[in-house]
Amino acid sequence: MSDKTITRFAPSPTGWIHVGNLRTALMNYLIARKAGGEFILRIDDTDPNRSKEEYVDGIKRDLDWLGLHWDRVERQSLRLEKYHAAAQELREMGRFYEAFETPTELDLKRKKQLNMGKPPVYDRAALNLSEDEKSALRAERGDGVWRFKLEHERIVWNDGILGDISIDGASVSDPVLIRGDGQILYTLASVVDDTEMGVTHVVRGSDHVTNTGTQIQIMQALGGTAPSFAHHSLLTGPQGEALSKRLGTLALKDLREAGIAPQALLSLMSRLGSSDPVELRTDMAELVEGFDITRFGASPTKFDAEDLKPLTAKYLSALPLAEVADAIAALGVPEDKAEQFWAVTRENITTLHDLAPWWDMFTKGAEPVIDDEDREFIAQAMTMLPEGEYDGETWGQFTAAVKEATGRKGKGLFMPLRKALTGQAHGPDMSAVLPLLQVIKARG
Repeated sequence: MSDKTITRFAPSPTGWIHVGNLRTALMNYLIARKAGGEFILRIDDTDPNRSKEEYVDGIKRDLDWLGLHWDRVERQSLRLEKYHAAAQELREMGRFYEAFETPTELDLKRKKQLNMGKPPVYDRAALNLSEDEKSALRAERGDGVWRFKLEHERIVWNDGILGDISIDGASVSDPVLIRGDGQILYTLASVVDDTEMGVTHVVRGSDHVTNTGTQIQIMQALGGTAPSFAHHSLLTGPQGEALSKRLGTLALKDLREAGIAPQALLSLMSRLGSSDPVELRTDMAELVEGFDITRFGASPTKFDAEDLKPLTAKYLSALPLAEVADAIAALGVPEDKAEQFWAVTRENITTLHDLAPWWDMFTKGAEPVIDDEDREFIAQAMTMLPEGEYDGETWGQFTAAVKEATGRKGKGLFMPLRKALTGQAHGPDMSAVLPLLQVIKARG
């Protein structure tokens, strides 16, 4: 195996990638970058019916958005000859056999085994078929599936997260590596690719643990060396429930469109499930340096998309105008008011989408919120609000005059005025807000 650290992210282009996929991609990326190694984007597009080019483009766009830049791209659909060559090698060494059971027949076998108190493992009945029987079944049912014949021995490895793992090969069904329609399945393609590309570290979800045991045996059969494996915990919802569409859309595309900052997403996902606190990091080099796979636990990890909002808000609040100038200009904010507008809004937004309502309020006016007990007070105060352009001193002068005329002070003075002018009980300093207000509906 190469001394150079090589990792890969191997998504299937059958849909938009989501936060679960990101966890896998990010961990592999950080390992490669910390070691000064190579990060491969490997598109698992061996299923021609479900793979779509728009999803390939989407995967690249999502990774680019996050700053997870790959060193090279591989397409499994262009490597089919290599997988067939490996399959033939397995056939020749007696580790690959054709099986013809229908899904219904397999289901019945599983139920029978369970009823007998046995594990529902494929019984290898296909190994007993004569060539004539195989020919008859092919004529009747078409080509069979091809299964890898596992050695019934313990498969052991030291997992980067889970520690020492041991799987009894006899407790696992011989895996199907090629479907009846000839489609190469991921397990075989991945083994061939990992071996040929010199992949040294594989991080993926804990739902792949059994599959890893299978792949180690296939690698060994083909004369390869297994990489270092680490299996991260699976994400759950905030209450520990399984992530599903019912909990909202967690595709990266949707998070991006919702205005979540990539820095917020990276900061959360690089620490979630570890013993390290989640802190906003805006520099990829900091994320790389601080990453340690051994600090992650095996327990299911709770993910709450709401946690991304305060991180995004914190990130935005620290940005200079230059970083958001285009977004502000797109709202129609004049260049000479942009700096003031950003100064007023930057700490009062969660995402950049929140800027539009602020500009609407400044240009169209806010619906006044006036309590019954304040109606006379507001009516009187509005007569004292000067006409024309306002500056940073206007609010102080205005409230001083209202205080003197009405005797009101403190919260009883400032809160009703804020609510009447902005429709909000809380918000930025009114001395900065007032110069931006172009329409004041509370005047009547």
